Amino acid sequence: MPLRNLFKNCSYYWAFAGYVAYHVNHPLFTEPSPALVYAGLATFVVSELGNFSIHILLRNLRPAGSNVRKIPVPDANPLTQLFNFVSCPNYTYEFFSWVGYTLMTSCIPAGLFAAAGMYQMTVWALGKHRNYKKEFKDYPKSRKAILPFVL
Repeated sequence: MPLRNLFKNCSYYWAFAGYVAYHVNHPLFTEPSPALVYAGLATFVVSELGNFSIHILLRNLRPAGSNVRKIPVPDANPLTQLFNFVSCPNYTYEFFSWVGYTLMTSCIPAGLFAAAGMYQMTVWALGKHRNYKKEFKDYPKSRKAILPFVL
């Protein structure tokens, strides 16, 4: 990672962290209902487990010491089934993790963070999706880049 990206990434995360912290610690902040917090927590946990599962699958896709590239396909883990629908399920799961966080905090800055992250991950996913289709002639035609059936 180039050094300039380190400063850009840290600035992005720190700025949003401060923005969210300001709102959730403000005296006029209203706590979300317990049902909303638990729904957000469930969304967050499942999405983080899904993201982890995708990263493990991608790590195991290439044999050690090899530079062979393959089309990612789901394995026995049900959380990897998202590969049947999108090229970059790790980004899909990350976005939904931030949606869960937004539900738990019920604050607009967290939603803005999720939207900004989704925008950036969509840009990356579209590029990876385009490269997969170019590299693999038998790449599944029904797969989208990041959101099943949509984008």
